Amino acid sequence: DAKTHTARGQSLARALKTEEALAEFDQAIALDPYNTQALYERGLIYQGQNQHLQAIEDFTAASGLAPQRVEPLLARANSYLALDKVKEATSDLDEAVQADPNSAAAWTARGQAYERLGDKAKANTSYARAIALRPKDDAARAGLARTGG
Repeated sequence: DAKTHTARGQSLARALKTEEALAEFDQAIALDPYNTQALYERGLIYQGQNQHLQAIEDFTAASGLAPQRVEPLLARANSYLALDKVKEATSDLDEAVQADPNSAAAWTARGQAYERLGDKAKANTSYARAIALRPKDDAARAGLARTGG
């Protein structure tokens, strides 16, 4: 069943057996096209292989099935950033911090994206929020210093 293939895929992914993990996630999705976890996990593998367009497809599907989960939005934003699609990334990150205002990772990534766009005010605010949530966030601390905070 789809859940078994998903669990097997997750174990294989943790063991860095990515091709075998991909096959398991493919099976899970073939059996259940609405399997959010399998879509998300397969997207992470694609992302790790720098196959960002495929990753974005899977993260988009996962996000559509679970719109209040921050993980697919954050992951898709990271792929957009890798493709230098900064505006798309900031849109996802704005949505991610609304979905989970306590996600320090989303706030840090949002700061990085806005910094790349040249919006120091939004970057600064995002980094400050990340540090409030996770005081030892070195990336956010460095970003805050760069943006004048």
